[in-house]
Amino acid sequence: MKIITILGARPQFIKAGVVSRALRNRKIQEILVHTGQHYDPSMSDIFFREMDIPEPAYNLGVNSLSHGAMTGRMIEKVEEILISERPSLTLVYGDTNSTLAGALASIKLDIPVAHVEAGLRSFDMKMPEEVNRILTDRISKLLFCPTATAVRNLVNEGYERMDCEIVETGDVMYDALLHYKDIALSSSRIGDKLHLTGKPFILATLHRAENTDNPERLKSIVVALNRLQNEIDIVWPVHPRTRKSLGSLKLSPEIIVTEPVGYFDMLSLLDQCRMVMTDSGGLQKEAFMMKKFCITMRDQTEWTELVEAGVNSVVGADTNKIIDAFSVFASKTFPLDQTLYGDGKAAERIADRLQMNL
Repeated sequence: MKIITILGARPQFIKAGVVSRALRNRKIQEILVHTGQHYDPSMSDIFFREMDIPEPAYNLGVNSLSHGAMTGRMIEKVEEILISERPSLTLVYGDTNSTLAGALASIKLDIPVAHVEAGLRSFDMKMPEEVNRILTDRISKLLFCPTATAVRNLVNEGYERMDCEIVETGDVMYDALLHYKDIALSSSRIGDKLHLTGKPFILATLHRAENTDNPERLKSIVVALNRLQNEIDIVWPVHPRTRKSLGSLKLSPEIIVTEPVGYFDMLSLLDQCRMVMTDSGGLQKEAFMMKKFCITMRDQTEWTELVEAGVNSVVGADTNKIIDAFSVFASKTFPLDQTLYGDGKAAERIADRLQMNL
């Protein structure tokens, strides 16, 4: 009983933390492969240390390439590992190039693929992530869906008639938050470090290419953040790609800018903040799980249930829409009685189903 797990980006490390623990409890051998897609230590190594995830058996070091070159190089290297290790199944997470590369290399070798976070759709084929998730779903044997909406997307696309199994598990991100929250809040000192303790502030993040690689969108977002800083502090842990784009455009955010933070510090900031502004898919969910409103600086979201629940506003990169959304949420109280992402036992359900398949 051997599983190869492909990881490459921050959200995948968090998800793997809880699933890997559940697999170990069932005596299932798991071999971790880190593609290297996020190669900065502050964006990868720290998660293995904080979350007690075993060090990867393989680190492929594939990064800083175009989408095509990166995916192709990953397929080639993952294929070599699969041939050597001969696993019963490959487990992939999310929607990155690492996800698609792991799935493609496996299916070509007739190794079944299980996809955690299957069924998500933004319905925007310009997004590389949308292409990755659709292709990965199509070649996966086990489709682990975090929400009823994700299941419905797959049913609407005809997956019930395909040679695969759709399983609604709940969201492993919620498992991770429940497991690590108390540890994070007791150990993190990020609030003191940034002189935020007791102060209202907004937590902002930005990393998607649609924003960081588009000068007009990035400028518009920075203008909105600078204006809002006159009303409330804004804390922005800046992604390396975003920092590079800000420098090339000579943009100087007049807010609290810091280096990327680890998962525990991020949970602490989420706990302390007034609301969240982001283009991250995972942070949208975590904001909800920590009972914080979220302003999504994208043109669409995969997490449509959050918009329907009235806790997430999708505003694109429009300066005025960002500011207006802040004004609306600032006057509201977060609804506390909504459960959208399961009961915190998604990893157990995934591990149980994988055990049946092996």
